[in-house]
Amino acid sequence: MIYLDNGATTPLDGDVLEAMLPYLKENYGNAQSQHGAGRASANALISARDKVAELLGCRADEVYFVSSGTEAGNTALKGVCLNRGKGRIVISSIEHPALYESALDMQKLGFEVTFVDPDKNGVVSAKSVESALTDDTVFCAVMSANNETGVIQPVEEIAKVCRERGIFYYTDSVQTAGCCALPTATVDGLGISAHKFYGPKGVGALYIKNGSKFSRLISGGMQERGLRGGTSNVAGAVGLAYALEKAVKERQKNNAHVKTVRDGFLDRVLKEIPCAKLNGCKDLLLPGHANVTFDGCDGENILFMLDLKGVCVSTGSACSAGAVAPSRSLISMGLGEREAKSAVRFTFGKYNTREEADLVVEELKKAVNIIKRT
Repeated sequence: MIYLDNGATTPLDGDVLEAMLPYLKENYGNAQSQHGAGRASANALISARDKVAELLGCRADEVYFVSSGTEAGNTALKGVCLNRGKGRIVISSIEHPALYESALDMQKLGFEVTFVDPDKNGVVSAKSVESALTDDTVFCAVMSANNETGVIQPVEEIAKVCRERGIFYYTDSVQTAGCCALPTATVDGLGISAHKFYGPKGVGALYIKNGSKFSRLISGGMQERGLRGGTSNVAGAVGLAYALEKAVKERQKNNAHVKTVRDGFLDRVLKEIPCAKLNGCKDLLLPGHANVTFDGCDGENILFMLDLKGVCVSTGSACSAGAVAPSRSLISMGLGEREAKSAVRFTFGKYNTREEADLVVEELKKAVNIIKRT
């Protein structure tokens, strides 16, 4: 198998698994229990939170462990809005469903929602966000990098615009965590998910700046300082912290390798497949992303044909899989429905090789030729 869907999830790093195992086997106590087994888990949770805070560049009491990037986004948007009671939400039209659908949920409760489109290169400018802000805006979100195209967004500039107006600004950093410096110092909230940087599935972290006013979504016990009830996922938190630490430590090396493999692949595809076109500005892409349209082909057909050859790719966000509509992100960039449906997302990771990339190019050429002939 050749796996080029790292934007959807990455394989679990063996070192991360080793760090988690003690809390899946021997040290299995509930972190809220008062006995020795519980205290051992509680101490591990404290250490994991301290490590994540150090890596994010914030205080430990600003870090909340959650189940995913989706929960992080839901908690931030709905938590702020429920605390305010009314107002306007401004988010980009290229947001992950976690934010997009959450905004629509709040719209049903009476909140006004404004969606800001990117330019043709997939960039949501600070100026366009500023134009959408109103006196009653309570929440704004533009992701750190789009999960489909990999285009990095001007988060710091947007954060400045929001800060000057006292508007809570959240950025979904799920795709950038581990491969880019996180903008914690400039935003009011951000979310990450461990399985995007070779950690375990089912655990994420939410940063909320101290002093921010927001309400909890999950009522229950006093876990996560009363914000999120439910038994703590100690092994997951340990795995997230270790995976993030390793990703940050190896970031320069991994990024250089991934970009070299991605660039070699992309150069060949654009040169050898005439109908291929890159979506998004190459200079602004995450090192492992390449979203390509193949004019005259259906992206799903390419995906299926590559899958038969043992190659894993996607046609968009894994959280939108099965959707009949074309990619919302690509449509908002100005692509037509036919173009958007011809797009395939290739996302490379640290375990991919140049040899694998070359093999995929050959299989891709065959697939496009067959589709073009039928």
